[in-house]
Amino acid sequence: MIPREPIFPADRHALYEQHGYSAAIRSGDLLFVSGQVGSRPDGTPEPDFAAQVRLAFNNLRATLAAAGCTLDDLIDVTTFHTDPEKQFDTIMAVKQEMFPAAPYPNWTAVGVNWLAGFDFEIKVIARIP
Repeated sequence: MIPREPIFPADRHALYEQHGYSAAIRSGDLLFVSGQVGSRPDGTPEPDFAAQVRLAFNNLRATLAAAGCTLDDLIDVTTFHTDPEKQFDTIMAVKQEMFPAAPYPNWTAVGVNWLAGFDFEIKVIARIP
């Protein structure tokens, strides 16, 4: 059995402790990152939607960095949206900032009706270089 190792960013957020989960799990050369939201250090949501999406990506980058990865190492991306139709333009603008040129990661977007007070969440699988 391949051992699994929990990974946490340097500025570990309160949500991990409050809800009892790891930011990511390393298994072999794969990194499975839990859904990252636009949470401030105290675990509360960033109220501005565009800033919340950017903060979710910043939280994702910090978790990836803790395992020696970057956005370029992504294999699979899944995002969750509380109001996809209204949020689409904002999410696409931020996505373009994060991934300005091809090759783009594969991406699945899912509409949901609840994200514990958040409006955007990103979950990824990465290959550790």
